[in-house]
Amino acid sequence: MSSTTEQNREQVREQIRALEELAAMDAEVKILEEKLVEERGTLTSLKDSLKKLDDKLQIDRATVGAADKQRNELQHDVRTMTQQIEHSREKLNRSRTERESNAAQRELEELRKLIRDREEEATRIDGDTASVRGAVETAEGEHKRISEELAAVEGDISAKVNQLEADRSAKGGGRDAIVKRLPPVLFRKYEMIRGRRGNAIAQTTDGTCNKCNMALPPQLYHRLRREPLIEQCPSCNRIIYFAAPAAQKVD
Repeated sequence: MSSTTEQNREQVREQIRALEELAAMDAEVKILEEKLVEERGTLTSLKDSLKKLDDKLQIDRATVGAADKQRNELQHDVRTMTQQIEHSREKLNRSRTERESNAAQRELEELRKLIRDREEEATRIDGDTASVRGAVETAEGEHKRISEELAAVEGDISAKVNQLEADRSAKGGGRDAIVKRLPPVLFRKYEMIRGRRGNAIAQTTDGTCNKCNMALPPQLYHRLRREPLIEQCPSCNRIIYFAAPAAQKVD
C-alpha cells in the first residue's frame, strides 16, 4: 500500500472526525439557541401581557372617568335644583294671587321632574359602568400579579440569557477551528444540507442510513465499508460514511 494512499485515507478519516465534531457542536449550539428563544419568550410574554392590560386599563379607566364626570355633573345639577326648589317653595308661600301660586307650583313640578330625570340618568350611568368598573378591578389584580411575577423572574431570566449568549459565543468561536479542518467544498455542502435538513451527516453500519432509515444501494454500501469515504445518501442527501458497530474495531 503506497504512503500516498494511506495519507488520503487518513485525510478522509480526519474529515469525518471534523464533521462529527462540527455536527455535535452545531447540535449543542442549536439547543442553546432554543433555550435562548424560550427564556426570551417567557419575558416577552409577560411584558406583552402587561402591555395589553395597560392598554385595556387605560381605555376602561377613561370610560369610568368620563362616567364619573358626567355623574358628578348630574349630582351638581340635582343639588342646584334642590336649592331652587326651596326658593320656589318660598315663592309659593309668598304668593298672593292664584296666578302667582300656579306659576310657583308649575316651577316646583318642573324642578322635581328635572331632578328625577337627573337621578335616573345617574342610576343608568352606574348600571352601564358597573361591568367596566368590575373589569378594571379584575385587570388591576391581574396586572399586580403579572408585575410581581415579572419582577421575580426577570433578573433570573436575564442572567440565564446572558450565560446562554456567552456559551453560544464560546462554542461559535470553537466552531471556526473545526471548519478550518474541512475542505471548503465539503463545508459548503455541509452547510447547505444542514440548512435544509437540520442535521447534515449520517452514518451506516448495516447498509441503512441511520437518519432516513432507507437502504443504501449495495454497491455504495460496500464502497463505504471497504475504505474511508465520504458520500451522500441517495434518499436524504445527507453526507454519509461508514461507522463500524460498537463491538467491532476497524482501522
